[in-house]
Amino acid sequence: MKAVGYKKSLPIEDADSLIDFETAKPEPQGRDIRVAVKAISANPVDYKVRKRAAPPDGETKILGYDAAGVVDAVGPDVTLFKPGDEVFYAGSILRQGTNAEFHLVDERIVGNKPKSLSFAQGAALPLTSITAWELLFDRLGAVPGKSVDPRTLLITGGAGGVGSILIQLARRLTGLTVLATATRPESQKWCLDRGAHAVIDHGKPMKEQIDKLKLPPVALVASLTFTDQHYKAIADFMAPQGKFGLIDDPPEFAMSTFKGKAISVHWESMFTRSSFQTPDMIAQHHLLNDVADLIDKGVLRTTLDQTFGTINAANLKRAHALLESGKSRGKIVLEGW
Repeated sequence: MKAVGYKKSLPIEDADSLIDFETAKPEPQGRDIRVAVKAISANPVDYKVRKRAAPPDGETKILGYDAAGVVDAVGPDVTLFKPGDEVFYAGSILRQGTNAEFHLVDERIVGNKPKSLSFAQGAALPLTSITAWELLFDRLGAVPGKSVDPRTLLITGGAGGVGSILIQLARRLTGLTVLATATRPESQKWCLDRGAHAVIDHGKPMKEQIDKLKLPPVALVASLTFTDQHYKAIADFMAPQGKFGLIDDPPEFAMSTFKGKAISVHWESMFTRSSFQTPDMIAQHHLLNDVADLIDKGVLRTTLDQTFGTINAANLKRAHALLESGKSRGKIVLEGW
């Protein structure tokens, strides 16, 4: 089968940073399903792993986590899917990735692809939807249901992949006031189009902008990017006893900043359940099916922004480069071989 991978951690400009190669088609065991990959999307975790985790000498590591495709074969213990089913999912960080024609994934972290979406549109959603859902409901404890919630949720970096779906989830499924941050006018419009009640510029002092909006108190924060640059300012205007959630890897982060206000700090990693085989691992299967149902009912919509052509090393290099620039919006998808 065709695949895209890397042998050494190299800058994306290097000719060998990502390479096209061929490898054996994997065989499903246990609860694995084998998926014929039709479309994939790129995420910041792809380039972070490429930069930091070189494979052992002589091996080629396949990146990629998001995928949409068709079940091709199943392991002997599979009960949730059968060959021919259309699925979407974000795989495990401990296994070979989705940048391959065929991919093995545990059925417990796979959902049925939304019927109303193409494979490309579906591939944009899994990793960011799981991250946003777990962050909003499992970590920050937001209450599902449209009853009025007298609190504001601040989402920093609202136009990125996670922010684009988190805005929708918070606006459509809770009674929270949703405040996003974005610096460029087109990114601010993107956030408003996805349901944010208001948008501020995180490149300028945030407290003054928030004070002018007269919103309910900022009690919940989803810090999606550059946490180290913003968390001290955010702690200053957050409501006491609030909840601060983050998903990035800040080089500097002092949790004691939040002590005076008894603000709790919550980490979100959507790979935790699959990496540690947690008893509730199947929650991601149910979560993705819920997202698919909400998509098909018109409550949520795909966060696909750009398609970069077929799945190959050259196009994936373009995707990695754009993600590394910090100027991407929504999701970048590649489709077909």
